[in-house]
Amino acid sequence: MADDSAEQDNDEAFDLFVTGPVFLDIIFTGLQEAPVGGREVMTSGMGSSPGGVATLAVAASRLGLRTSLGAAFGDDMYGDYLWSTLADDESIDLTTSRRCSGWHSPVTVSLAYDQDRAMITHAHNPPQIDAGRPNPSRPRARAAFADLAHDRPDWIEDALANGTLVFADVGWDPTGSWDAGALSSRLEGCHAFVPNAVEAMAYTGTDSPGAALERIRDWVPLAVVTAGSSGSYAADAATGETAWAPALTVPALDPTGAGDVFLAALLAGTLREWPILQRLRFANLCAALSVRDFGGALAAPGWAAICDWWEAVEPGSWLARDYAFLEDILPTVEHRTYGRAVATIGFVGSHHDHARHDPARPHTRDFRIARRGE
Repeated sequence: MADDSAEQDNDEAFDLFVTGPVFLDIIFTGLQEAPVGGREVMTSGMGSSPGGVATLAVAASRLGLRTSLGAAFGDDMYGDYLWSTLADDESIDLTTSRRCSGWHSPVTVSLAYDQDRAMITHAHNPPQIDAGRPNPSRPRARAAFADLAHDRPDWIEDALANGTLVFADVGWDPTGSWDAGALSSRLEGCHAFVPNAVEAMAYTGTDSPGAALERIRDWVPLAVVTAGSSGSYAADAATGETAWAPALTVPALDPTGAGDVFLAALLAGTLREWPILQRLRFANLCAALSVRDFGGALAAPGWAAICDWWEAVEPGSWLARDYAFLEDILPTVEHRTYGRAVATIGFVGSHHDHARHDPARPHTRDFRIARRGE
């Protein structure tokens, strides 16, 4: 009976819980030169999208993870757009989120230029809804994301006690101290730490992503370092495996949020218990597909986009070899296309089923035959 109860509890839990600030992102692309004082610079592209921690939530939901988000939303028009986009369009649970009267939504303007981006943000601290005490209504989840750039959030202890796998990140240290001892203490009990190479090397005092990984693997069971065009590195204590996976080269429009998309894909692979090298390859793929479109959150790929990419891969290439695992996965997941970022928040993207390979439809066998050349 106990086993049946545990299984039922797991069925009722979310796959992922995330909490943190949600922004309205306004993204400009196609800059021919960097902005300078006193001059107007024209851009060829503009998009609007939820940003901040919403990028991770959307990317995870699009990969089929049941996702719950706890965040503050303004009671302005931007807040209306962010709330409806996440809840209605992206199927993200907002039970623990709040609309805050008299507080306006934070806004970030992202300028994509020269294969990178610069960001300008205006924000005020939201009202302290749950200041100083744990939130008893926070949903149970198989995994959760924690930003450990500052103090360790109180909710982590409850999450760890419930068996939640906590994935952590830190971001840039504006103080320049890069205190490894303080960071390792904040990471205690967390399942994974996923910094980028610059942050990882700064915290570990090393001069390469691989060397940084060797230090970080002493702090958490799953250590991952992302290195942009140089790929990604990982060490999994559960299996003793280490791995490196190369980055994919794609035409890049906007790199905003690629790190969050990588993390969402890594989470999805971890919860599905994939081998570590397969998880890295999948995360690299999803991050690469995301930079082809405007905006971090709404540029995140769903399974339909992954399927379209796979069908275009040349048989016999290294991509066909490294990503052959998609053959068995794609027929088992829902293929749905999603709305993309548009210039104004007045437009709402449409959704439709990617019917060719929906597991509920009889087309999956056609897909498998076509890809294997039978």
